Amino acid sequence: MSEPWALRGELVLSCSCTVFCPCVISLGKHPPTEGDCLAWGAIRIDDGRYGAVDLTGLKAGFMLEIPGTMARGNWTVALFVDEKASIYAVKALTQIFSGRAGGSTQLLKILVGSFLGVRQLPISYETHGETRVVKIEKIVDGAVSPIPGKEKGRNVVIRNSEYWIAPDVTVARADKSRFRAFGRNWNFAGHSAEICKIDWGSE
Repeated sequence: MSEPWALRGELVLSCSCTVFCPCVISLGKHPPTEGDCLAWGAIRIDDGRYGAVDLTGLKAGFMLEIPGTMARGNWTVALFVDEKASIYAVKALTQIFSGRAGGSTQLLKILVGSFLGVRQLPISYETHGETRVVKIEKIVDGAVSPIPGKEKGRNVVIRNSEYWIAPDVTVARADKSRFRAFGRNWNFAGHSAEICKIDWGSE
């Protein structure tokens, strides 16, 4: 039996789609705009636990490579965990992001075909105004900003969706988006991005 777990915080994702990611609306049934999905993301954990392991205040990052339609699976994934995390926290986050912990992320256990492993290293996730600035040492250098809506001071948001990450998704664009690891060298500046408040758990 997996431990009870919960994660609350914020997730930012930058991908290769040239316009906003169609996977959000189609729930993974429509192919990405470029045919396949290349993406990196980061999570700021504001409140988190896995059994008795405290995850609050940690950061995590990931790489996604999806050949075609998201719902078909065969994803390639890598996980990056905050250097401040204990060995127990690293194991807990690996369980959660591999889908083995069940709950909100359990679909990953089915969809991921290749797991490239876990690297523990410095991760920063900062908010400058409305821009999220993410750095994963020697791997990610990113800045993502929301798309402003017609009404001043309000951004474009998709609400009440069945998207597995979160029901409300802030539509965003990458101001800067470099990823270098595992033989990949990506630059998604100007491409699609998203910002989500997450409330995940084992229930």
